[in-house]
Amino acid sequence: MAKDETFDITTGADLQEVANAVDQAKREITSRFDFKNILAEIEFDKGKANLTIHTTDEYKLDAIWQALTGRFIARNVPIQNMVRGTIQPAASSTVRQEITLTQGIESDIAKKMVKFIKEQKYKKVQAQIQGDAVRISSPSRDELQQVITALKGEDYGIELKFGNYR
Repeated sequence: MAKDETFDITTGADLQEVANAVDQAKREITSRFDFKNILAEIEFDKGKANLTIHTTDEYKLDAIWQALTGRFIARNVPIQNMVRGTIQPAASSTVRQEITLTQGIESDIAKKMVKFIKEQKYKKVQAQIQGDAVRISSPSRDELQQVITALKGEDYGIELKFGNYR
């Protein structure tokens, strides 16, 4: 019997690249004229995989977010995996916003992906959820390539990475 070929679907960002992008954005902001003598903080918690932006008003918050996204794009950090929280008032009439990084495929998104693959009616393709990843297997590499192409055409709100192709 032929051995099944497999690949894994995952998502996430390299946290070191995120830290580097945050450092670059901090340097850019401190040198900008519109941020002279103004509160502008960006904190990155690697353990929780989230960012906190703290500044004087929503306009400055958006300016910091624009600087961050430019650095993220330059370092190939997926912007789709960033979830911006609500803007919250902080002390001394300042504002704060948390940004969460999605580091794994959530179970409801994984279920949607498995359902989508089954709806495509591939002959021998099997999809199974394994923690925060989805494993796809089939005896045919051609069918696996078709699955990858079909999944790239769908929008799940996160960047999909296809790896461990065996």
